[in-house]
Amino acid sequence: MDKARLEAFSDGVFAIIITVMVLALDAPDGTDVAALSARVSILLTYVLSFLYVSIFWINHHLLLSATRRISTAVLWGNINFLFWISLVPFFTAWVDEHHSEVVPVMAYGIIFLMCVISFRILQRLLFRTHDADAPIVRLLRSGRRAKISIVAFIVAILMSAVHPYISLGIYVAIAGLWVVPNRQLVRAVGDGDVCAKK
Repeated sequence: MDKARLEAFSDGVFAIIITVMVLALDAPDGTDVAALSARVSILLTYVLSFLYVSIFWINHHLLLSATRRISTAVLWGNINFLFWISLVPFFTAWVDEHHSEVVPVMAYGIIFLMCVISFRILQRLLFRTHDADAPIVRLLRSGRRAKISIVAFIVAILMSAVHPYISLGIYVAIAGLWVVPNRQLVRAVGDGDVCAKK
């Protein structure tokens, strides 16, 4: 199967997600600094969501760059991942207005938890279409960051019942864990090692 349509469709969904998020931002009511400061929490939530969507896009791009074969199962795995990531604008808008409330902050974490889980499922489906020594398998098989993130998200979701700001802090920390993509995979894609291991 040709992966070009998969990449094009996925990129389109990511672009729409970011567009929807930015269009949901309301300008300050006034013209002074106080009016802007009233919107700071909303801007910070947008920045965090934008960062997460960007991180997922970069990792998705690298994953597909290292991919040489896809299957019908991979197509469905990708759709599953895009479904969860497409919900980010909805829950971002909810947290924007209720960032100190338990349920919105909890739901915000659950959405990103499901994004990580569905992305890991997509990876594992791709592993099945490649040989064991292919770079995509060798470099991503352990899924260590995904496992750490899943545990951290579960902790953060539970901590939202104690104080939502603790959870938001953990969400920021998890994003920091993913800012730098897998360097070995970046090198493999850039060096053409992936092509050599078809």
